[in-house]
Amino acid sequence: MKNYPPQFKADAVVLDQSRPEATIRSVAADLGINPETLRNWVRAAGASRPRGRRAEAPTEPPTQLEAENAALRKKVREREEEREILRKEAKYFAGETRW
Repeated sequence: MKNYPPQFKADAVVLDQSRPEATIRSVAADLGINPETLRNWVRAAGASRPRGRRAEAPTEPPTQLEAENAALRKKVREREEEREILRKEAKYFAGETRW
């Protein structure tokens, strides 16, 4: 278990609160820490986040361009996940075939 300085914890909570559009997972990834660790720090600090992925529900439906961007982002995430899985499989099987 890593011990983080109190100032780092406080700064991480402030960063999380300053980016309401970001998820705890993405903020934790930016900081290089476990998302559950950051979530615990936020809870301990008494800071609250709105539930769900977005801080605010959109008041109007997304435009065609926004909808297309969202669909493309989703496809990119899927492709990145597929690539990561294939990379891990290739690494596994490459190690398995060596004598």
